[in-house]
Amino acid sequence: TQPGVADLRQQGYQMLRFLLGRLAVLIPTFIGVSIIAFSFIRLLPGDPVMLMSGERVMSQDRYEQISRELGYDRPLVVQYLDYLGGILSGDFGTSIVTKQPVLYQFGELFPATLELSLCAIIFAVLIGIPAGVFAAIKRGSFFDQTIMGTALVGYSMPIFWWGLLLIILFSGILQWTPVSGRISLLYYFPQTTGFMLIDSLLSGQAGAFRSAASHLILPTIVLGTIPLAVIARQTRSAMLEVLGEDYVRTARAKGMPPFRVIAVHSLRNAMIPVVTTIGLQVGVMLAGAILTETIFSWPGIGKWMVDSVFRRDYPVIQGGLLLIAAIIMLVNLMVDILYGLINPRIRH
Repeated sequence: TQPGVADLRQQGYQMLRFLLGRLAVLIPTFIGVSIIAFSFIRLLPGDPVMLMSGERVMSQDRYEQISRELGYDRPLVVQYLDYLGGILSGDFGTSIVTKQPVLYQFGELFPATLELSLCAIIFAVLIGIPAGVFAAIKRGSFFDQTIMGTALVGYSMPIFWWGLLLIILFSGILQWTPVSGRISLLYYFPQTTGFMLIDSLLSGQAGAFRSAASHLILPTIVLGTIPLAVIARQTRSAMLEVLGEDYVRTARAKGMPPFRVIAVHSLRNAMIPVVTTIGLQVGVMLAGAILTETIFSWPGIGKWMVDSVFRRDYPVIQGGLLLIAAIIMLVNLMVDILYGLINPRIRH
């Protein structure tokens, strides 16, 4: 038993070093993102004090007063250190328009974006992986070319055009789905979880869940199209590589059922790069959510950020940018950890 305990201890040390290494990379990344967010207003044309105050003409005394309130009368290094210190203490700024903390508004709206993103990634995975596996099995056939050609079109399609096209077809002509929003105005109930599908079920109101689900269909398809195409192409590539391995040919030579060869021996090993690809699509979804939520009037952080740009609510843009970047970094960290657990060679 002693060698087994020693091996487990060695694996634990390797995983700890692997985790600490990934965490060490996040620190300079976070600092770099905070510098970009801090510099956002300073790099814009015009005077940030005039832009954030919303006043086109003001006296010198009024200008100096707003500068002191916003902290722009101090050196840039001092401003950044105060800004970074506020972030580390949980203060991401206060909205100029609503006078509410940015972190509070983000927490109120993020469940809507998270619900949409989860539905989109489930849609992409459930269709993309089987499509990639089938294309790999039928390599070079009509089905393979059709699936990969469709995936290329889906990856190249602009989100705003794809969303408007679906709205015209399914909401305008066929009238199968609603145009915008999360649920019909006929339903009102307290949102305990922030996830409309769950809250509509908990409400017990007849038709509420159906309304919430119908509002999710088109945004889910639009947001999940690009990740679906990427996952399908990555799955096909990984499957083709695995299908050429010696252990797969050996399994076939032994007379194993084709389904077992594909599902157990091939797909399981091909999923390692696919899992990484799925994790990396989180950043793509958060970027795509800005357009998708704007098109469908989805009350999430994407639409919140766009509205803040038009309102010139720059503290919201600064804080929202940093919070979104932090989420993407955390998801990438989780993917790295999962990758290290699946493939022990990565830990070395």
